Amino acid sequence: MPEKVMFTMGDIACAEGALSAGCRYFGGYPITPATEIAEWMSIRMPQVGGAYVQYEDEIASITSVIGASWTGTKAMTATSGPGASLMLEAVGLAVMTETPLVLVNIMRGGPSTGQPTKGQQGDVMQPKWGSHGDYQIIALTPASVQEMFDQTVQAFNLAERFRTPVFVLADETVGHMRERLVIPDEKDLKIENRKLSTGPPEEYLPFKPDEDLVPPMALLGSKYQFYATGLTHDERGYPSDKEDVQINLITRLSDKILKNSDKIIDIERFMLEDAKIAVISYGTPSRSAKKAIKDARREGIKAGMLRFKTVWPFPEEQVTQLASELDHIIVAEQNLGQMYYMVRSAAAPTPVHLMPKPAGMPQLPHEILDKIRLVNSI
Repeated sequence: MPEKVMFTMGDIACAEGALSAGCRYFGGYPITPATEIAEWMSIRMPQVGGAYVQYEDEIASITSVIGASWTGTKAMTATSGPGASLMLEAVGLAVMTETPLVLVNIMRGGPSTGQPTKGQQGDVMQPKWGSHGDYQIIALTPASVQEMFDQTVQAFNLAERFRTPVFVLADETVGHMRERLVIPDEKDLKIENRKLSTGPPEEYLPFKPDEDLVPPMALLGSKYQFYATGLTHDERGYPSDKEDVQINLITRLSDKILKNSDKIIDIERFMLEDAKIAVISYGTPSRSAKKAIKDARREGIKAGMLRFKTVWPFPEEQVTQLASELDHIIVAEQNLGQMYYMVRSAAAPTPVHLMPKPAGMPQLPHEILDKIRLVNSI
């Protein structure tokens, strides 16, 4: 069993976070730079009474995770961009059937096979727009080894609470860096489990929501009979092509996330109290931004940072409020500007400056400091 304090890599911290959250099924397929998660799970799952299965491809992996979740087992998979692309159709199925699961994407360079051993942040739009139809999703973006553990636990809690797939989006640098990890005692972890059906079986409607818009879940093999389909369905789970059924269903699936966004969105404010310039970032670039901001402060430039620990739902209100207090915003991300367009829309009319870097090496502190200096001179 692992030590409570470890010097380890982000991928292993992610796996340990999943186990601490109660994950007892992992269905996966090897892919750089996420393979260490699968390797660690193959060792640890038998030790905790769970199951690890390596499949022939990513499609089999994600569909097995959906099936495992319906037995009442907390389940996850881990992949990188190309594998996530293959899984997205099944993610839509999980959204429609309200299946709680966690999908970890250790992001690498793309498109296509790209740079398998180099990190980027090119997949942040993928969870929200990669599947088809109208839907909302939850995606977390850790920036350290400790957060790989903490946010994986959080991902399982959110998946269970809202009966939805949840993504953990970590760039390769976070997945492969080695840092100190502290695993909390079990009694200190706040673990959530899904609501289960408790009423009479003859009155059970599998997709009738409670006031929080989330229906209690019955499990395969239980006394409750139900039908779960990816087709538009009524509260009985029966397919329907009625207009009102479609509207009510997809609206509720979105609203259960959007109307609870204040309980989901997680951000870090760093030296923003009197800032006139803010760097908005997430993942590894945010680590460089902190150093750059401290250096800028020494030069008398009032800079700060807003770090997204959650990219979906997008923290629009927080960005809008911050923008009203600023002269300029810089978006530093390891791509050509995916969150930039979301920030620019929410921040208008405050000027928003993009600092892209679609390369294996994230923005370095001196590069961000140079950008802060340039914007400060405008």
